[in-house]
Amino acid sequence: MSPSKETGEAEPRAPRRKRVVLADRRGTREIPRTIMELEDQNSVGEALVSNLMKVQLRSSLVLAGITAVALCGLPVLFLIVPAVATATVFGVPLSWLLLGVLPFPFMVLIGYLSTRNAERYERDFLRMVEK
Repeated sequence: MSPSKETGEAEPRAPRRKRVVLADRRGTREIPRTIMELEDQNSVGEALVSNLMKVQLRSSLVLAGITAVALCGLPVLFLIVPAVATATVFGVPLSWLLLGVLPFPFMVLIGYLSTRNAERYERDFLRMVEK
């Protein structure tokens, strides 16, 4: 307490705030056996993680294949259908628009889909492990 300037008496201080935390009433939580197997890195844990990696790899390779076919297919389309290669849109060759503009939003979409799929597989994996 600090003394008051006028009277020399001590000013009462406000009590300090206290943080109140409720106790967890659910009791101890058991660790699922599958999580322990993952941490121990035994054959079951390795199989689960290996399966997750295979699913994510398969998804990524499918999306990479779609990207390769789409981007490499455009020049092939121009060779097969010359009218597409010579067409213009607002004075700009259509082939320039398809090769210079279209790939960027397309690759952003592929990246979004890849991330979404990987996160979905991880959520499914965690749900399976927590059972």
